[in-house]
Amino acid sequence: MSVTQTNPQSCTNPNKHFDFLDDLQSKYHHQPVFLQAVEEMALSIEPLFNDPTNGDFYRKAFLFLTEPERMISFHVPWMDDKGKHHVNRGWRVEFSSALGPYKGGLRFHPTVDDGILKFLGFEQIFKNALTGLPLGGGKGGSDFDPKGKSEAEMRRFCESFMTQLCRYIGPSTDVPAGDIGVGGREIGFMNGQYKRLSNKHGEGILTGKGLCGGIQLRPEATGFGTVYIAQHAIEDKLKRSFEGARCAVSGSGNVAQYASRMLIDLGAKVVSISDSDGCLVFENGMTDDDWNQFIEAKQVKRTRLSTLDDTVSGKYIPGRSPWTLPDLQVDFAFPCATQNEIDEDGASLLMKGGAMGVFEGANLPVTAEGQEVLRSNPEVVYIPGKAANAGGVGVSGLEMSQNASRTYWKREKVDIMLKEMMAGIYQQMKEAAGEDGTLEQGCNRAGFLKVAHALKELGW
Repeated sequence: MSVTQTNPQSCTNPNKHFDFLDDLQSKYHHQPVFLQAVEEMALSIEPLFNDPTNGDFYRKAFLFLTEPERMISFHVPWMDDKGKHHVNRGWRVEFSSALGPYKGGLRFHPTVDDGILKFLGFEQIFKNALTGLPLGGGKGGSDFDPKGKSEAEMRRFCESFMTQLCRYIGPSTDVPAGDIGVGGREIGFMNGQYKRLSNKHGEGILTGKGLCGGIQLRPEATGFGTVYIAQHAIEDKLKRSFEGARCAVSGSGNVAQYASRMLIDLGAKVVSISDSDGCLVFENGMTDDDWNQFIEAKQVKRTRLSTLDDTVSGKYIPGRSPWTLPDLQVDFAFPCATQNEIDEDGASLLMKGGAMGVFEGANLPVTAEGQEVLRSNPEVVYIPGKAANAGGVGVSGLEMSQNASRTYWKREKVDIMLKEMMAGIYQQMKEAAGEDGTLEQGCNRAGFLKVAHALKELGW
């Protein structure tokens, strides 16, 4: 999955100020993406803060949820293939356990720091609430760069990371999963190290596992779920289907891979995929053969998209993303790469080109200015990542249930549960939005209210 560098000054919304967030903004001014996530959420649920009966409680609950319950940091020593020692930083941000054990992925990427993980963990609280499963919110990872590492180096790093992390996790405490830089292979390495250290098997302390306690459809779940909820939205709001629709997808990790697959299966034309070096554009839509070569490049050979330039039907454009191509006609956008990949100019290009919907497969992939462009076009269907990409953590939650009951579910059953989950999330969004609200507002209100009511029930 590609990671886009962002301008910190572009992350916060200059058009709205919340006095009760002044202290938070002062303390964490060096964490602009975290503040962006907080302010975006506050903007969506502002009517709750002004409620004459419960407004004061909602403001206090919101502030309470902006501080993690625990932040754990540790060093991760490891040795490369040449015998040289290295030390990276590792974190686990355990944000909220109001609804259940902390749940959220582990990201290995050189851009990772405590501010990025706080942003991701904060978003995770409300995303997990929407799934209907008893899951709290958390996030973790390291500034380790997997790019260019051998399998042996990845294994040694993962084992060292788990040696530090193992003392803080457990099936009723904190259950991490994968994220950027952490796929099934890395989860397997960490699961094996936990087993060696604990002499326990099948505890379900990680999700996204393979043969050793994994669940069917987990790699596909985030991408499939994003398309499933988009399908509900365009059928409901636009009275159309994906048949023949031109869909731009960014990224090349699990989310992009399987969002592309499901879009093709539903008759859409996938016109782009991308990584941090550039993008492949398929003017006539990605074919099945194109997709198979894409999967082999990313899952087997672990190579860049540029290596596919002469073998697929698409054209490789170096140094560009789908959101910077003025001539790319797009009906529906699926940003599946990373945070803040669509800026104001990118959102404006989509609107100028007639895009009818934006569905966030990544977490917070649209900058504050880009979001304002989308909000100024209310006819465009916009579903934020808290809802759109919740299928991944939802199926992770199902994996926890499967592990706890020592059972095994077939792929078809998991797919049915995923579809029902995404349909339920869409219905929650609609109901919380009401007559005058947007789906974005409905998503954030529904997630926040569930967590706020749980805090009240617990005596906070």
